[in-house]
Amino acid sequence: MTEKILILDFGSQYTQLIARRVRELNTYCEIVPYNKAPELTDDIKGVILSGSPFSVTDKNALKLNLDEIVGKKPVLGICYGAQLIADYYGGKVQKSNKREYGKAGLSEIFQNGSFLNDVPSGSQVWMSHADTIMQIPDNFELMAKTESIPVAAFRSKEGAFDQPVFCIQFHPEVTHSLDGKTILGNFVHNIAGCHDEWTPASFVEETVVELRQKIGNEKVLLGLSGGVDSTVAGMLLHRAIGKNLICFFVDNGLLRKNEFEEVLDSYKGMGLNVVGVDSKEKFYTELKGESSPEGKRKIIGRVFIEVFQEEAAKLEGITYLGQGTIYPDVIESVSVHGPSVTIKSHHNVGGLPDKLHLKIVEPLRMLFKDEVRKVGAELDIPKAILGRHPFPGPGLGIRILGDITPEKVAMLQEADAIYINQMKKDGIYDEVWQAGTMLLPVQSVGVMGDERTYEKTVALRAVNSLDGMTAEWSRLPHEFLAKVSSEIINNVKGINRVVYDISTKPPATIEWE
Repeated sequence: MTEKILILDFGSQYTQLIARRVRELNTYCEIVPYNKAPELTDDIKGVILSGSPFSVTDKNALKLNLDEIVGKKPVLGICYGAQLIADYYGGKVQKSNKREYGKAGLSEIFQNGSFLNDVPSGSQVWMSHADTIMQIPDNFELMAKTESIPVAAFRSKEGAFDQPVFCIQFHPEVTHSLDGKTILGNFVHNIAGCHDEWTPASFVEETVVELRQKIGNEKVLLGLSGGVDSTVAGMLLHRAIGKNLICFFVDNGLLRKNEFEEVLDSYKGMGLNVVGVDSKEKFYTELKGESSPEGKRKIIGRVFIEVFQEEAAKLEGITYLGQGTIYPDVIESVSVHGPSVTIKSHHNVGGLPDKLHLKIVEPLRMLFKDEVRKVGAELDIPKAILGRHPFPGPGLGIRILGDITPEKVAMLQEADAIYINQMKKDGIYDEVWQAGTMLLPVQSVGVMGDERTYEKTVALRAVNSLDGMTAEWSRLPHEFLAKVSSEIINNVKGINRVVYDISTKPPATIEWE
């Protein structure tokens, strides 16, 4: 039985970050909507109440019957969670005159017990709330304040409940709270009593056993993309059921240069049972003349389903469809305002499960992206795959602006290969979260020798990000960019201009379409 921390989500933008920090403490945790709290079983060692964009003073505030939780397990209320607890047990919460946002210091720590152990007075914390706790309930005691707010941390008095309650009006999960990880670690380890048992090795061992029990001797079909998620999912399934896993890797004609052959070789070297499907011409035919981004995406998704169905029909005895769904996909599909457990459609490969009538198996559905990579390393997946930059599902189809032709694909593949390979040679690749080349529907005048040219432009894109939700453009060395520009223009016929994209996300996106 895996011990875990339960996180009740009240809609905070930071809820996933709380979970990531707890996982970094080698402790398993799960996020559920506040109104879908499960029974507090023995494996749940503690409960965290998240922050929220709502106010406890609003008529439509998200409320919870705390008597079903408090006293049964150790509880930590963060920001809204703390305000909810204060309000519920008779304290005073009111709207602040101004939103308290930004850095603050814990000016006094009155109760430096196990919860605030190793947290110094003056410790920097991050505030983000519009309500202030003016008075704590009678059966609670103050632990810390800041220069601007009278209550920064408080706890239940000894004996007030069967299990302790801790409340903080700041966010320990963000890096601006310098001792935030220590505080969370104190709650998880000292208060809830969790052990450092949840590791990549333990995940692999437990998941392989669970997959064997679930699947038995039945067969699983999995579509591989060459990316991290599908590859790690494939290796977990392979370790569990061996040859009963059949994988497809489809060449849609929109992969990077030599990617189809290289990825197939690497998969076979890993022992996977992979069928390579060359469907370039089918995709090119269907995409001919389509220039709108949404139109291209729909065609690529539809044709992929058709190809997958055609290949699946050649096989017998398939009962499961494997997918590389990861935890953020699961969380984002569940709303605190009326949860739906349906995974977003594009993670269902555009509707494949319904059409194939297969049961779904998702080995990674409880992992964050960085955890997937750690599990992949535990499975000895080559670093060349684990360290690959994210690549869009529609591939080069959304990096070629305008209509798609085999000639444009070949041109972009060559230019992109020069860019990415030079990154690897210069030791830049692993420092960048994602990089790619865009072929623009723009022609400009240039000079080649004694002749004037009128050829195409490519834009180089490189960004740094943690999760792709926001991204900052990468400050690549000017010498590197000059070298790449020269190589592309001199070696890729049809391109005479290279530009570098310095847009952040938001307001721009990482891809151009």
